[in-house]
Amino acid sequence: MDVDRADAPRFEKGSFNGHYESWFLRANHPDRPDAFWIRYTIFAPKNQPERAEGELWAIAFREGQPPFALKTEIPMSDCHFGRDRGLDVRVGDARLWGEGREGTAEGRIALEERSLRWRLRFEGARDPLLLLPERLYDAPLPKAKALVPRPACAFTGELVVDGESMEVHGWRGSQNHNWGSKHTDEYAWGQVVGFEGDPDAFLEVSTARIHLGPVKTPWLTPMVLREGGHEHHLGGLLRAVRNDGSYELGQWTFAAKGKGVQVEGTFSAPPESFVALPYRNPPGGLKTCMNAKVARCELSIRRRGERPRRLLSPHGAAFEILRDARPGEHE
Repeated sequence: MDVDRADAPRFEKGSFNGHYESWFLRANHPDRPDAFWIRYTIFAPKNQPERAEGELWAIAFREGQPPFALKTEIPMSDCHFGRDRGLDVRVGDARLWGEGREGTAEGRIALEERSLRWRLRFEGARDPLLLLPERLYDAPLPKAKALVPRPACAFTGELVVDGESMEVHGWRGSQNHNWGSKHTDEYAWGQVVGFEGDPDAFLEVSTARIHLGPVKTPWLTPMVLREGGHEHHLGGLLRAVRNDGSYELGQWTFAAKGKGVQVEGTFSAPPESFVALPYRNPPGGLKTCMNAKVARCELSIRRRGERPRRLLSPHGAAFEILRDARPGEHE
């Protein structure tokens, strides 16, 4: 799948099926536990296409401070999701656009006396990364899809948090795209762009299951790892079922096997580094995304006939957990 296809909108205006779709950016400071996450979103509730609207989200993670998070909602009449060429997204005055391996993002959220503004360039991305087999991205199931059109980007620019400037220079991250008619019922998701000793390594992994009425599927743990000149696709359906994954808030362990390779890893982060975000679900109800972008990730990689290789990212990992919202959680 090429980058333009990976970023193409899947939203169908006027559809009664319900839909969410997001294009988001994330990146980490090369040395400090600073990071950002910016998300341009469509939300359309099932059977109510007239209530479709845009959402704009942003979080700044700063060393020694609690995460700074803002969200706003924008009428669909003031949004644009282009299909003609490349990446072309606008939610209100906030834009995200690009072609090939480069792009630009700019925007601002201002709520009461709080504000976050950004202007960012990203370049040098690698080929798109698919966590699922490509044929599934056009299939009815799973109902939630995710991929990385531009992995391993270098970001430059500026964030301004309540008037305080954060220079972004050489931060490593990615531009991502996900969509569906229903959020995955339960999941942990992680991504790492560069490890100590291997700045070109890239990890994308998830542990998830869906609910089919009262029945819950087995846990699935698909994974893609690019490291040391190798690309390990450990995400086929049967393989994902056989992989191991177990998580709770602040800690996630996983293990995956492929042809001639075995990968084990952990994500970890203290509870105070997570932000609880309310995700509306197209069929109805509310989910909570526990979102941290300065998590720790440790990996052990064993290839047949070689000594184990260990990789560490002390504070450059994205770590999210999605669950049902608890009563009163987002009031």
